[in-house]
Amino acid sequence: MTNPNPVSGSPDKEPATEAQEARGEARATPTAPAGDTERQVPATATKQPAAGEPRPSLGKLFLDNLWAANTVTVTVLAVVLAMLVGAVLIIVSDPEVLATYSYITARPADALNASWTVVSEAYANLFKGAIFDPDAVGFTAVMGPISETLTYTAPLVFTGLSVALAFRGGLFNIGAQGQATIGVILAAVAGFALPLPPGVHLLVALIAGALGGALWGFIPGILKARTGAHEVINTIMLNYVAIYFLSWIIIQGGVQNPDRADAISKPVDSSAQLPRLLGDNLRVHAGILLAVLATWFIAWLLNRSTLGFELRAVGENPDAARTAGISVTKTYVLVMATAGLLAGLGGSNMVLGSTANALTPLVIAQIGFDGILVALLGRVRPWGVLLAALLFGALQAGGNRMQSYSGISLELVTVLQALIVIFIAAPALVKAIFQLRAARAARLQTSLAKGW
Repeated sequence: MTNPNPVSGSPDKEPATEAQEARGEARATPTAPAGDTERQVPATATKQPAAGEPRPSLGKLFLDNLWAANTVTVTVLAVVLAMLVGAVLIIVSDPEVLATYSYITARPADALNASWTVVSEAYANLFKGAIFDPDAVGFTAVMGPISETLTYTAPLVFTGLSVALAFRGGLFNIGAQGQATIGVILAAVAGFALPLPPGVHLLVALIAGALGGALWGFIPGILKARTGAHEVINTIMLNYVAIYFLSWIIIQGGVQNPDRADAISKPVDSSAQLPRLLGDNLRVHAGILLAVLATWFIAWLLNRSTLGFELRAVGENPDAARTAGISVTKTYVLVMATAGLLAGLGGSNMVLGSTANALTPLVIAQIGFDGILVALLGRVRPWGVLLAALLFGALQAGGNRMQSYSGISLELVTVLQALIVIFIAAPALVKAIFQLRAARAARLQTSLAKGW
């Protein structure tokens, strides 16, 4: 026999009317056990303010959420902490300022004023060299800081994406430096050895650099997939091979500049160089546009494509991915080859852009190793990598001015970069120092531990 009074709220019945709900409340007796009363409360019920208690304002809710251990807050506070520690290092590294601390008990104002002067001047020059100089006059002077920041940012975006993509696939690509080195070699050789018309010449040089990096990433990828050889060891060894290959090829006939006795190659033809965006007097070039395009593509690849799903599945649990029918071997090879391609494009930017127009033993600088820091700071997320590269580019550009105008060692900028990454990798430390709410701390630590 069917029940003539079906329970209200059933998913296959009509909802109870207000009268029925009122009758149901009337039937509830005050002597009902606590457990029975709790079972009548829906599971999705939320805590309401007590009678007479004012509801929290929108501003308070915003501040509460802002001062929580979320990714953005931890990142910003990590930068603040790094700047504070950097300020201490600036003070310690200045002998004149340190001398004022020898009599701080007698005249504390001298030490405080001297410390404030040297730190504020250093960071002011860092800002002026990276973003904007209020005293600048003329278009070139005003846009110069931004131009330098974007010039340093472009190659770091590519190498950062290279490391981040491998992380998402469960691999640790230490070889971005070597992949970028092979990319810069092939891009430069194609830039001065192939007589091609403008446009086509640039495209061929970029493709040559990308293929060189992809080849250097394919090698550890296939070794990992076929033999299980660890990608960290392979990529580190290939870094040395690429560096020594660069030193060797520069002095070979047909590559070395015949008008120079030192180790430098022929200059890249103007037809193969990336066009400058703000005129010949400013160094920013079209490589930054390619970097933004690459960031969008990797974001789409990871989040919108079948290959990206397979890549993330293999990175999370290769055994489960294999059980689901995903080829882990193919994924490893594709991940490392694509990561190498990105690093090769980063290397190409170094010689086809405005940083240099010829091969030298130091042409690639440290963009591959810096890419590891950029990927970590960007949480191995494509758009996060872009923002992290922008920060590192600003530190590099501003550091040059800070060294010239304030006499601060350029190595201090490297220390700041390292401190930022250290604090980013230790969210519990940042949370404890600034007393952040623990709303998302556990989730944040889990994401860092997994590399996601």
